[in-house]
Amino acid sequence: MQKFIPNLWFAGNAEEGGQFYSGIFPDTSSFVESRYPTEGLLEFQEPLAGQPLTVTLNIAGTQLALVNAGNRFTPNPSISFMLSFDPANYSDDAEAADKALSQTWEKLVVGGTVLMALDTYPFSGLYGWVQDRYGISWQLMRTEAGQSETFVTPALMFGGAAQNQAVPAVDFYVQVFADAQVGSRFPYPEATEVTTEGAVMFSDFKMAGQNFAAMDSAVAQPFTFTPGISLEVQCEDQSEIDRLWEALSAVPEAEQCGWLQDKYGVSWQVVPNNMGELMSRPGAFEKLLQMKKLVIEDF
Repeated sequence: MQKFIPNLWFAGNAEEGGQFYSGIFPDTSSFVESRYPTEGLLEFQEPLAGQPLTVTLNIAGTQLALVNAGNRFTPNPSISFMLSFDPANYSDDAEAADKALSQTWEKLVVGGTVLMALDTYPFSGLYGWVQDRYGISWQLMRTEAGQSETFVTPALMFGGAAQNQAVPAVDFYVQVFADAQVGSRFPYPEATEVTTEGAVMFSDFKMAGQNFAAMDSAVAQPFTFTPGISLEVQCEDQSEIDRLWEALSAVPEAEQCGWLQDKYGVSWQVVPNNMGELMSRPGAFEKLLQMKKLVIEDF
């Protein structure tokens, strides 16, 4: 079971988004996992009665959740997804990997915004960064053959109020979560307009066997982390929920329905791994709306 599931906020069109991505990425599928009930909703949720609540998106073995939740929050590039086009997956043919990358890029940029042009860079023979029509950001990179472990890697960019916090944040996460470790770190060779000593232009780490990346922005950003993209943590039991909630939650007013915000601004959803079964119980949705930290026995 995948312990960390990125949740992507959609303004009522998550099902459409799942179908869009299924037609773009290799080995990708989507399905409606849950729907809003037809009654017992909060006022702002009433237009979504009976509509999809979550859509599961599986991209080459990595699960993401697309969440229908209105217009309150929107995704931004502070959390993006690195897509590794490894020649090892194309019969060790770099040209074939580049072709697949370019074809994916051409579809993502339609209605989207290019953040870094598709081109050759010192760190990759072919790379580009795009924010798509739904506001989700993707970094497409052709890697060296055999270099990538997974196709999708969530990447956290620390900018705005979280500028230069990549290293302390990663160190914190590795302490909080079991089976976690720091990987490589590449500091900026010289200061930029906003970076300080120790800031990193790229780093990676693992939690529960899953790959993550982190970096400090090299330029001032007008945005930082929001619930537009959150990280859902599948917990074994109430004890794990309690421990992670205590360790992570730093903004009491952000606590709601299992959601919290940590001291770096990153949003998490701390949920039991049988959440689907709990939500199928009578009155579960109404009970969920009354909770901050989730209490399994209260369902």
